[in-house]
Amino acid sequence: MAELYPVAEALFDLAIRVMGFRVEAHGLDNIPREGGAVLASNHVGYVDFAFVVLAPPRPRRRVRFVARREVFAHPIAGPLMRRLHMIEADPYGDAGRVVVDAVEHLRRGDLVGIHPEGTISPSFVPRAGKTGAARMAAEAGVPLVPTAVWGAHRMLTKWREPQLRRGLAVTVVYGTPFEADPGDPLGTTLELMARITELFEEAQKLHPQHPSGPDDRWWLPAHAGGTAPTPEEAEARIAAQQAERRARRQAEERDERP
Repeated sequence: MAELYPVAEALFDLAIRVMGFRVEAHGLDNIPREGGAVLASNHVGYVDFAFVVLAPPRPRRRVRFVARREVFAHPIAGPLMRRLHMIEADPYGDAGRVVVDAVEHLRRGDLVGIHPEGTISPSFVPRAGKTGAARMAAEAGVPLVPTAVWGAHRMLTKWREPQLRRGLAVTVVYGTPFEADPGDPLGTTLELMARITELFEEAQKLHPQHPSGPDDRWWLPAHAGGTAPTPEEAEARIAAQQAERRARRQAEERDERP
């Protein structure tokens, strides 16, 4: 991590300058200056994690982000994620392993990043959260830092072609840290997602850009006058995708058996 992380960081900063992206970070004082913490963010696009990690100006604290097994299986992204010592999550296998791995890093004083929703929200409205972030924070005895990112989905998101246009704005808001209740991971998760939703709404208000016209409203939630799928429509399609992936994974495991 010590060797590759600065390179990745420098490349990110270079891409920001070359593309003219307008990255605004708010609430930077809420990121602990030392010790472990869980940065828990909403998830609207494939590159959200990069802005959650690298939106703060230098010097930045390094973050080990949780990513799905499919990312680690990618021939290019996988080796990079391993060399950066990111944390692999397997939602269709041993889902508890990610908590064990994350707690190990948190107890060492690292920051761990995670999207509690588990996958991108195509409606762009925060989905229900899974309890992993709460369990990590409680077991390691570190705070949760609710976080919201808005704008990165305009570059690359679920069910849409990439749109790498110059000058796009990305807004990241870091909320007030709070402690997880060791005896109530579900209650902590509900509190976390409520805080993330408030920050998500704040990020939208702070965001400096708006749709250029009727044909450019796809990146706004339906309740805000956009043409994104409603949460109900998005959840139905996600459920179908997850069922397909689960069946594929089971078939792969059957084929691997002697």
